[in-house]
Amino acid sequence: MSDESCLGERAGVNAGLVGQSGPLPSSEAIADNSLLFPSGEDRQRIDNRLTERLARADERVRNGSVTSTTDRLEFAAELAKFDFEETRSLEEMLEWTIERMEHGIVHINHPRYFGLFNPTPTFPAQCADRITAVFNPQLATATTSPFPVELEAHVIRSFARRAGLPPGSAGHFTTGGTEANFTATICALTRANPDFAMNGARAFSGLPVIYVSRESHLAWLKIAHQAGIGRAAVRLVRTDGTGRMDPGGLAKCLSDDIATGHVPIMVAATAGTTGGGMIDPLVQCSDIARQYGIWYHVDAAWGGALVVSDKLRGLLCGIETADSVTIDAHKWLATTMGCGLLLTSHPAVLSDAFQVVMACMPSNHATLDPYVTSVQWSRRFSGLRLFLALATAGWRGYALHVERSIALAEMLSSQLTASGWKRVNRSSMAVLCVVPPSEDFDPQAIARAVVMSGIAWISVAEFEGRPVIRACITSGESTADDVTRLVACMNAAI
Repeated sequence: MSDESCLGERAGVNAGLVGQSGPLPSSEAIADNSLLFPSGEDRQRIDNRLTERLARADERVRNGSVTSTTDRLEFAAELAKFDFEETRSLEEMLEWTIERMEHGIVHINHPRYFGLFNPTPTFPAQCADRITAVFNPQLATATTSPFPVELEAHVIRSFARRAGLPPGSAGHFTTGGTEANFTATICALTRANPDFAMNGARAFSGLPVIYVSRESHLAWLKIAHQAGIGRAAVRLVRTDGTGRMDPGGLAKCLSDDIATGHVPIMVAATAGTTGGGMIDPLVQCSDIARQYGIWYHVDAAWGGALVVSDKLRGLLCGIETADSVTIDAHKWLATTMGCGLLLTSHPAVLSDAFQVVMACMPSNHATLDPYVTSVQWSRRFSGLRLFLALATAGWRGYALHVERSIALAEMLSSQLTASGWKRVNRSSMAVLCVVPPSEDFDPQAIARAVVMSGIAWISVAEFEGRPVIRACITSGESTADDVTRLVACMNAAI
């Protein structure tokens, strides 16, 4: 039988199942579906067992290795046995999955994970994920999901006020910093030239250009590519020797680009660089952006958490002048992964950038419906994670969380410098970059030894062109004892 006739036969079978005429559905098609949708009693039993198993696994993780102990080749061979022809009980598979997760990942929820900006999630955020998974709301429109959409809008407005943005500021939740920064780029391009919406980069008389520091997160290159302006549109502005964008270098880049016919679109300052936890000079960057009449964005994916603290939010002076701001709740605000915020003082621009009309959609509120104010369409109710944590702890509780991280980072700095290590960054954001007591020691080898020990996890970064060992206090459950154990492990590696 030819492929075409085979496909035709299959199409006929499908038509028979769903059409107005033809054979009735087979008994197999309407057979018991309890494997995917078990009874309420079975669900409760399995769910209770899962809760118990997860609690025990969490305890073992905290007392075990931070790093993965899985042999990838052995695991690949094990996975190959899953041909999905043979069924297995859900309870068996849950046990299997938990066991593999215990040994098959770097545990960012471990109190001695001193790595990237991925912290131990708060318990309220974990509870929110379970609630959201059961109800599974679709957050495209306020008409179909009035409670989730309004709740998220309330949280967004609350953070906009804490950041000092003007009344009427809005925004939405995102999957993370890259999406939020991409959204800001699209807004900047749309406001710079309304024809961009229809004609893309061709609408501009020259290459549209965005400006970030060379210490910024280089997802900006992917963002420019995705936005259709190309990676050449990203200017990596020099820094001032301390890991911060140099205002003089920024002004020169803008002047040079204009002289060569390019079109400046946006200045994006960073509040909490990935490598060194540094804050660009936000006021000066804002002044330069205003001088040239272009969009000013602050990527505060990590550092934006400082707005919760009355004591510390002055470190972000200048953020209140931004046209848009990125904050990742799944970083220092410790929600589960996939929870970011995009704030803007120009909500109408969001609608201009993402507005679309479809007859199937139940509403089209230009300043409220997420599907016409963001790049996403169908999406998860991610805002509940931050709402429950904030409602439980309040601004003060979150402030204590952030301030505690900084205090532990300073403790780590003191203990390392007392052992002869040299600190090379001056961050106020719980990020520590150090070099060994002697140049004879290789940072890569030291970090590898620490990670391989399983006692702690640190990374190697580059700060002002120099390889450094980077440690960041990410977990709200890290203690002074965890810091001391990290110092001992690092000293043992030299």
